[in-house]
Amino acid sequence: MPIVLPETFERPAADIPDAELTPREIVAELDKHIIGQKAAKKAVAIALRNRFRRRKLPPALADEIAPKNILMIGPTGVGKTEISRRLAKLTSSPFLKIEASKFTEVGYVGRDVESMIRDLVRMSVDMVKQEKVAEIVEKARANAEEKLLDILLSPPKKRDDANGEEDDSKFHDTREKLRAQLRDGLLEDRPVDVEVKEKTTPPLEVVSNSGVEEIGFQIQEFLPGFLGGRMKRRRMKIKEAREVILEEEEKRLVDMDQVSRLAIERVEQSGIIFLDEVDKIAGRESGHGPDVSREGVQRDLLPIIEGTTVNTRFGLVRTDHILFIGAGAFHVSKPSDLIPELQGRFPIRVELTPLGKDDFVRILTEPQNALIRQYEALMATEGVTVSYTPDAVDEIADVAEKVNADAENIGARRLHTVVEKVMEDISFAAPDIAEKTLRIDREYVREHLKDILENQDLRRFIL
Repeated sequence: MPIVLPETFERPAADIPDAELTPREIVAELDKHIIGQKAAKKAVAIALRNRFRRRKLPPALADEIAPKNILMIGPTGVGKTEISRRLAKLTSSPFLKIEASKFTEVGYVGRDVESMIRDLVRMSVDMVKQEKVAEIVEKARANAEEKLLDILLSPPKKRDDANGEEDDSKFHDTREKLRAQLRDGLLEDRPVDVEVKEKTTPPLEVVSNSGVEEIGFQIQEFLPGFLGGRMKRRRMKIKEAREVILEEEEKRLVDMDQVSRLAIERVEQSGIIFLDEVDKIAGRESGHGPDVSREGVQRDLLPIIEGTTVNTRFGLVRTDHILFIGAGAFHVSKPSDLIPELQGRFPIRVELTPLGKDDFVRILTEPQNALIRQYEALMATEGVTVSYTPDAVDEIADVAEKVNADAENIGARRLHTVVEKVMEDISFAAPDIAEKTLRIDREYVREHLKDILENQDLRRFIL
């Protein structure tokens, strides 16, 4: 029996993620953290902007426009994963980064490919829930304050005579005094008894035909007391009780049905999945050993990337308009080793270039989170001021390039190894060092790397 899904509808631009950023602005943001790789940044920026453009079209036409999935090809350490990390922080869309090598073919023990859609929906639910909590947080705080006052001062029994009115007046005055003390923080350490829900146990997991499924939530719906959730009285200070009560109020005020509905819509219209290590599932079937399910994983990925309906705990999710960005080093295998159908699902190919000495110098100094700045900040916490001369930076970049050429080329990750070796003695002695201002120059770098660079066998193990 066919499943009838609701038609896509147009949303106002104000409610669409990424509406503010143009492709040029997206590239500029990525440039703050990633050196070079203009082609990859440009392709990602265009793909993100196209999501926004599609939503401004009439529903009938928008539903026909499929996302142009991207395959990034390049050696390790050139910025493929870093682009995905920065993209996740940059975009307000639901974003999931996952390794393709984690999946196994249906029929084998392990994760099935549909689990990434379930993970993406869970992340989207958390994202929308946080937004909804931000909308009602003031009301939740007011309710939490009233509940704390009820705990501190129980309401008097109702009386109809004149004394009853006097008691009500005294109660009101006392409550307002307590409210003022509560807001001034004078009662933070006062112990109170609070009714709290018991922590639920983690959901049970079973391996079914559709993968690893969580069944704890379904049991909780039918047997509320089976996996916890019962009320119990706990004694705690007011500053702790406020957080507990506030959390309960936020749960009560947020409509989870609406959150689930908005989260699924956001996944369908603007979800992004970064599929790393695609080259690890490339290669034709060998029939034995660890390669036995490679082609099977590719076949399982096909319907997800092309567009299908996945059943999740929050409802049915269509994957037709989720953007997939694949990445892989392809040292051993080639993109052509993927099955032809999967190759066709990634129409945009971007090759990332290997990094050289000039790139290493820029990586060490230009980004906001540059490696040199990180070490300077770490040493500053010990009261030690460390500065690098330009020739020291040049020498570190030169060493990293030579070691990459002689040994395995691991790109910018080699810089971490070299700089850590240069800073080893300073990091160890920083708390007790007498001289609080240190200047690292070319000679200092050569002195600390001399023995390793001269011994090629030692260099292979340490650098």
